[in-house]
Amino acid sequence: MERESMEFDVVVVGAGPAGLSAACRIMQLAQEKEQEITVCVVEKGSEVGAHILSGAVLEPRALNELFPQWQEQGAPLNTRVTGDTFYLYTSATGAITLPNFMIPKPTHNEGNYIVSMGNVCRWLAEQAEGLGVEVYPGFAAAEVLFHEDGSVKGIATGDMGISAEGEHKDSYMPGMELHAKYTLFAEGCRGHLGKQLIEKFGLADGKDAQHYGIGIKEIWEIDPAKHEEGRVEHGLGWPLSENGATGGGFLYHAENNQVYLGLITDLSYDNPYLSPYEEFQRWKHHPTVSKYLEGATRIAYGARAITKGGFNSLPKMHFPGGLLIGCDAGTLNSVKIKGNHTAMKSGMLAAEAVVEAIGQGDSRPADLASYASKVENSWLHEELYSTRNFSGFMHKFGFLIGSALVWIDQNIFRGKLPFTVHDTKPDYAALKPASDSKQITYPKPDNKISFDRLSSVFLSNTNHEEDQPCHLTLKDPSVPMEVNYPKWAEPAQRYCPAGVYEVVEDENGKRFQINGQNCVHCKTCDIKDPSQNIVWVTPEGFGGPNYPNM
Repeated sequence: MERESMEFDVVVVGAGPAGLSAACRIMQLAQEKEQEITVCVVEKGSEVGAHILSGAVLEPRALNELFPQWQEQGAPLNTRVTGDTFYLYTSATGAITLPNFMIPKPTHNEGNYIVSMGNVCRWLAEQAEGLGVEVYPGFAAAEVLFHEDGSVKGIATGDMGISAEGEHKDSYMPGMELHAKYTLFAEGCRGHLGKQLIEKFGLADGKDAQHYGIGIKEIWEIDPAKHEEGRVEHGLGWPLSENGATGGGFLYHAENNQVYLGLITDLSYDNPYLSPYEEFQRWKHHPTVSKYLEGATRIAYGARAITKGGFNSLPKMHFPGGLLIGCDAGTLNSVKIKGNHTAMKSGMLAAEAVVEAIGQGDSRPADLASYASKVENSWLHEELYSTRNFSGFMHKFGFLIGSALVWIDQNIFRGKLPFTVHDTKPDYAALKPASDSKQITYPKPDNKISFDRLSSVFLSNTNHEEDQPCHLTLKDPSVPMEVNYPKWAEPAQRYCPAGVYEVVEDENGKRFQINGQNCVHCKTCDIKDPSQNIVWVTPEGFGGPNYPNM
């Protein structure tokens, strides 16, 4: 059975804020210029928003530009930030409330909104469809297609109905080829096609290594008496600082007596015994957090990696036949702890470059180099350039000195220090051998505030068709786990927030077991595996978490 193909002017991979903003803006510009442009968006989640996970406090700058009348159009931005608190967690029980003047200026949240980005993306998809975009959820872009000259031709969606042994089941359906003049890759952090394109076209040559964090988030319904709609809390320090790691916690009071809370752990940590999931469970017991959770109900759980290297790690974003946009490239602003507005802007700028090029007819360029100049002349470039030293400061100097240097950079020099601090060590190379590391024993969950992984994964509504090839692949199956680590220190067991990886011991010795059914598509294993042996690829469409409103 051969693949069928469909032709579009533009194919967008991923229905997140970058991809949907690009699709909407292309159609707006096409209408303004009276051009006929066909746009298709493919999304691996079962519905738009099913795989979207973000804090999220949204800065509406890009949305104001894309849909100036968004309030009248019913955009789900209902909770304006009413107060900002920043903590320095000094111990398991201690915290210092930092005064406003000690916070880097871009971190303040006046004029921003606490939102569910899943719901914002659902709304953006409605706007896109209203403008004439075709949106196809449940179709995972599994392969990049190339012309004979090496330029990108489009993508192929994954085959459906293949058994774990690689045989065609009765339900077999070959993937569909989607061909386009231009393909925009908006897969989010560590997109598996974006990763291939960066390597094929050398897009990261001469750039700092990309850096990542893992964000683990829950939604709780709390006592209305404790709820302060619009309140935003952030914090640095304990528990991560106890183990030399960096990152921080957040707690946002959303609508409907709900709080969104989570912990971001930078994946540059060096101790293989560290577990970001367990650190998050510990953090919830801090009095500044637990006071809201006592007697409350946990209603959602999820995890997602975050591309946070910033300006110095930003790859070249254009190549023959396509563009990388949003977190597939890494446009997040780490100082603001925000990437949605910048992702949206990158998509909108991509739309301008695409529409201009398509308007040139048969003489259109294969490589949209104009995108680079559009980015360079925009507030997106200005914002990312001004925060370029964040990763270098935090990773090289630790959270205390690093935070002080970030404050000096942002508040005194306004991001215009006359030098740039580089951080060229990739996160996967940061782990030390177990013998050189402090063992960490985590407390058992109390099942009131802290919980085990499997009960958490249950709340993410994660599901995969069981009889399919495992989407967590090993480049070399004979090197299944890190030989430097004893069984219980093998780091994949620790950095995965979903209990996918286990080391099982039987009469044949130690065996690395992959429970792919649990995977929440966070991509942490693909990033942090010290041997870079684990490669995440797309499972069948519809697989993975089904987040209602993360």
